[in-house]
Amino acid sequence: MSEFYLVRHGQASFGAKNYDKLSELGHQQARWLGEYFTSRSISFSHAFMGDMVRHKETAEGIILGLNQAPIVRVDTGFNEFNFKNIGDSYLSSNPQSNLPDNPKPADFYRLLKLAMYAWSEGLLHEASLDESWTDFRERVHSALHKVCQQESDKPILIVSSGGAISMLMSLVLGLDAKQVIELNMQVRNTSISHFYFNKNTIRLASFNNIPHLDSPDRLDSITFS
Repeated sequence: MSEFYLVRHGQASFGAKNYDKLSELGHQQARWLGEYFTSRSISFSHAFMGDMVRHKETAEGIILGLNQAPIVRVDTGFNEFNFKNIGDSYLSSNPQSNLPDNPKPADFYRLLKLAMYAWSEGLLHEASLDESWTDFRERVHSALHKVCQQESDKPILIVSSGGAISMLMSLVLGLDAKQVIELNMQVRNTSISHFYFNKNTIRLASFNNIPHLDSPDRLDSITFS
């Protein structure tokens, strides 16, 4: 069977005006991951990613640490859903859930979870949404299908975001929407999920691992945003 490694982007710029770029730590996480792959003699034939800046910067950091650069392909199916759009749509009908002044990360995650539940249940105003839950699921499915049509004697790298990774997990494991949402809150920055596949099946080998950060001097570098 062939295999692919699914990686969440490095720490993005949470709280900044533009979230869609890596923090200094996010760049370092990506470089460390590339060095880890090299230390394990893992190289890639292809690297798939969404077209978001944080995907591009993460892939570039990983590739810096590799011995050989893979063929890079951009597929917007691996993009994250628009969480601001989902949150705004939810708040338009649920103003009591507005974020407090000077919100903490926990306040943001609480709102995101509520909004995702409403989105998955079809409770948000369709006209206000960039895409439906079903549309999101189908585009991730289409991107995954394209990867699984590749024939390669080397692994494939995919760089994506927490929501898209969680949706991909649901496609492989048959998870429901509630489980997708719970997984979305758990995916760590530059974590690795490892899969084996052929044209007929996909098998999960491991999920959400961070071996490149699993040392006493890097524990403070484990992040979720």
